[in-house]
Amino acid sequence: MKVGIIGGAGYTGGELLRILIHHPAVEIVFVNSKSQAGKPVYSTHTDLLGDTDLLFSDDLHTDIDVAFLCSGHGESKKFLEANPSFKSIKIVDLSTDYRDQSEGFVYGLAELQREKIKTAQYIANPGCFATSIELALLPLAEAGILTDDIHISAVTGSTGAGQSLSATSHFSWRNNNISIYKAFTHQHLQEIGMVVNTLQSDFDQSFNFIPYRGNFTRGIMANVYTSFDGTLEDAKKLYKKYYETHPFTHISDKPVDVKQVVNTNKCLISLEVHNGNLLISSIIDNLTKGASGQAVQNMNLMFGLDEKTGLGLKSVGF
Repeated sequence: MKVGIIGGAGYTGGELLRILIHHPAVEIVFVNSKSQAGKPVYSTHTDLLGDTDLLFSDDLHTDIDVAFLCSGHGESKKFLEANPSFKSIKIVDLSTDYRDQSEGFVYGLAELQREKIKTAQYIANPGCFATSIELALLPLAEAGILTDDIHISAVTGSTGAGQSLSATSHFSWRNNNISIYKAFTHQHLQEIGMVVNTLQSDFDQSFNFIPYRGNFTRGIMANVYTSFDGTLEDAKKLYKKYYETHPFTHISDKPVDVKQVVNTNKCLISLEVHNGNLLISSIIDNLTKGASGQAVQNMNLMFGLDEKTGLGLKSVGF
């Protein structure tokens, strides 16, 4: 498969390159970056020195099979309006622009709608927080047993803010620090609600979401709780049944921690029942399962490959 990457100098573009360079069925045709055009890819993504001699380019080619759009939120629509010829090829968009499934885009959460992804022309890759939270809720929504408000406390690493510097991404501020942001208003709430209603259309309760900035680089832990009329064994049976055919999501009998999934495309989930509430802890890497790894998973499905192809990644562990 011939691949083009638009916006290859950022975090998601770099992570996509790390995966695709070693993907057995991919040829990277170009890596577009206006700011880095003409420079080696490894001049920005310095860990790729020795892995690739690709250069960043400001040229665009449509003689490819799939384009990954890795520019900032709001930029994908502008790009496709300015370059309509790209609509003739398959697209995986990593921005928020089409997550409402407008203009023919399919929401790319394989654990929700794998069959639709297989036949899609355009994929809207889910957000990172959204992925972790949705995977925590899918089995309950599919069973139609979400009956009460959903409470979410989730923390993300600094790469979730993107590569552009801001007051809250500097090391001197973020290190040895923690803070909340966009409480109850985070932009991923819209897609989370859409996904839950896809499986349980009558759910109309509130999502109470408190996002945290963590003082680490990558990873997400989402702790989600809501009312549950059942035992811990009931919950485990429900979750294991739902995810038994999904290779990247696994139910742990022990509490989970973020280092278990950093640098992988996995989601690990642990469950607890307390006084009529089910607590679901869901962990992912925000740059892989929350972005570029999931994008490759979607590409694999779109082209009839095993969805695990190129994604046998190892966690850091320590």
